[in-house]
Amino acid sequence: MKDNKSLIEIKNLKMYFPIKRGLINKRIDYVKAVDDVSFEIKKGETLGLVGESGCGKTTTGRTIIKLYESTDGQIIYNGVDITRFNQSKMTPYRRKMQMIFQDPYASLDPRMTVGDIIGESIDIHKLMGGKERTERIQYLLERVGLNSEHANRYPHEFSGGQRQRIGIARALAVEPEFIIADEPISALDVSIQAQVVNMLEELQDDLGLTYLFIAHDLSMVKHISTRVGVMYLGKMVELAESNELYKKPLHPYTQALLSAIPIPDPDQSEAKERIVLEGEIPSPINPPSGCRFRNRCKYATAKCAEQEPELKDIGGGHKVACHLYDK
Repeated sequence: MKDNKSLIEIKNLKMYFPIKRGLINKRIDYVKAVDDVSFEIKKGETLGLVGESGCGKTTTGRTIIKLYESTDGQIIYNGVDITRFNQSKMTPYRRKMQMIFQDPYASLDPRMTVGDIIGESIDIHKLMGGKERTERIQYLLERVGLNSEHANRYPHEFSGGQRQRIGIARALAVEPEFIIADEPISALDVSIQAQVVNMLEELQDDLGLTYLFIAHDLSMVKHISTRVGVMYLGKMVELAESNELYKKPLHPYTQALLSAIPIPDPDQSEAKERIVLEGEIPSPINPPSGCRFRNRCKYATAKCAEQEPELKDIGGGHKVACHLYDK
């Protein structure tokens, strides 16, 4: 159950990757994958993060959990600024924050049994051993819909959906509070996706988990998320309650994204207006001045080229970064 206290606060987060060339590896520029992003996630809620491929969603998640060392900004976990914590200081927070990776094939070590994959983090944090460890692994397997006998098998013996369940069990092994789910269903069959999402919701209710849910599937994001953030070219352009965002998208980019959601009813689908964006997606190495979406926006004005819009609350927690809503 969510409350009003923030578990995660992200303030002006930046993640720039250097571009190097030549024999001496001289830095010539940066890829600005995440550029001045701010948001918070309250305890017990799910924040959905959506946007086109390359917009910085996954990089944001990996930077929050410190798989990448941020270029600038703050990562505040439960009131503690962990941005510049070294490896030893981060150890207790590694237990509190876990990640479910997108690719269930690449994220599991093929040389390890399922039991060892799940138990590895238990061993690292020295939580338990012997019979207690074995029972914990068996419990986790059953909790994600697998059998305790599967602990002695290897990842190649499982389907994609089963491997993702193993990845979820691994994330749960150390009893985390916060889980980053990085497109956890995109590599799965459609018939399996709903099962995995329903399981994540059940786990959240039972264990009081907080999620950052990164995805392309806008329909699934609406289903699971409390609030939804929309990213474009390293920037957060809109953030609102899930129902509010889907009923009343404000940013032209959000409107275009939502217009692409397929509707099963042929009559409704035919009547729905599809917003087709024109122009090329700019490079994150050299983004446009002002608003980064302006070269694809039909509402763009001279102000959009001169001044970068701020992410402003226009009422009820609905935030948008667009000059159309400047007062």
